[in-house]
Amino acid sequence: MFRRRGSRGRGCASSRRGGSVIAMHVAYIHQHFSTRKGATGTRSYEMARALIGAGHRVTMICGVNDATAACFDVRRRVNETQIDGIDVVCIAERYGNRMGFIRRIRAFLGFARTAQRVLRDLDADLIFATSTPLTVGLPAMKASRRKRVPFVFEVRDRWPEVAIALGMLRNPLLIAYAQRMERRIYRAADRVIALSPGMKDGVCSTGYPDERVAVIPNGSDVDLFQPTTAKSTDERFGDPDDLRLVFTGAHGLANGLDAVLAAAALLQRRGEEGIRFVFIGEGGQKERLIERSRREGTAGLIRWLDSMPKDDLARVLPQLDVGLMVLKNVPAFHHGTSPNKFFDYIAAGLPVLNNYPGWLADRIRENECGIVVAPDDAEAFADAVVWMRDHRDELREMGRRGRRLAEREFARPLLAERFVGVLEGAYGADRRQ
Repeated sequence: MFRRRGSRGRGCASSRRGGSVIAMHVAYIHQHFSTRKGATGTRSYEMARALIGAGHRVTMICGVNDATAACFDVRRRVNETQIDGIDVVCIAERYGNRMGFIRRIRAFLGFARTAQRVLRDLDADLIFATSTPLTVGLPAMKASRRKRVPFVFEVRDRWPEVAIALGMLRNPLLIAYAQRMERRIYRAADRVIALSPGMKDGVCSTGYPDERVAVIPNGSDVDLFQPTTAKSTDERFGDPDDLRLVFTGAHGLANGLDAVLAAAALLQRRGEEGIRFVFIGEGGQKERLIERSRREGTAGLIRWLDSMPKDDLARVLPQLDVGLMVLKNVPAFHHGTSPNKFFDYIAAGLPVLNNYPGWLADRIRENECGIVVAPDDAEAFADAVVWMRDHRDELREMGRRGRRLAEREFARPLLAERFVGVLEGAYGADRRQ
């Protein structure tokens, strides 16, 4: 394991931003950690790199899944490597979006048990854990208590609230157990980071102090995604003259992609042309969605592609036309999500077509960087697509406004500085006590 090397972080001074900070060793737990070689969000990679840039040391404890397999060489139960200055401990607990609910729970608990053993050997000054799943908080709070070091927990979605809303968690005893687990983890945390205002509200509704919750949403990698006027001629994405609307990410129950297929069927019946929907990603609903599109005769309007590494996605997105923000119409999602894809779209200079209310819908309207339609309204969705096809100049201006929003409010370096500040604040407060 990555054991003690010399002295602990305490007392090791490093200079930053004209001042002095105390370097710390952060044990960072993220079961779904990915680098830019993976086909999923890279928030933890970027934040870990920011911590290292601020003079701290990071040991990342992660698992492996379909989207991140390319990032790691997994040969045994616990695998050690270093990636861009991050000490990585990869636990060979497989996970995939196609797994059923029970199999997922087993994977979460199996990872948590092994992570707890890994943490025993780490000489960490602060324990940081980021959901999902919520179960990563279990080894984190135990290690924090045993080592008497601060614990910071990051909430990426409201679990189990979302699982209950989707009907995935129905047993009253399991629901009560999961809700108690959620409250235990929050109470054990010295600080909480929430990725959206609604997530913060949810955390505080359990009695957690408002002043100890920081809202730091997902971010835009404005260095990686660069807008362009060039159009992709890759035949996988359809004709360059078509309006190409792209969805990136999981094709699961929560994503509500049937709303797009319903709009596609309506456009087909209307006889509309020059429109192509491009789906990039994997998930448990993908085969069913493909079969539905065949059954309804909309296959000619749709392209289905496998997941791709973020580096490749950064080259593809700017050469398409519209980013699709689609979720199942569940109230818990409206203010309680912070999808990576939105921040990638606006960084790439794509206007956004969004089909659910909430804080992101508000940002889209306020900044005039896309169109928001009501959920479960295929007519409104189809009308918006046609308008976008027929108003390319306005569409490009929406994309430019979105890029400015990304640079002004969601650029990764801005958010990373706030993130590092929260962890340093938690560590500093602990030292003073």
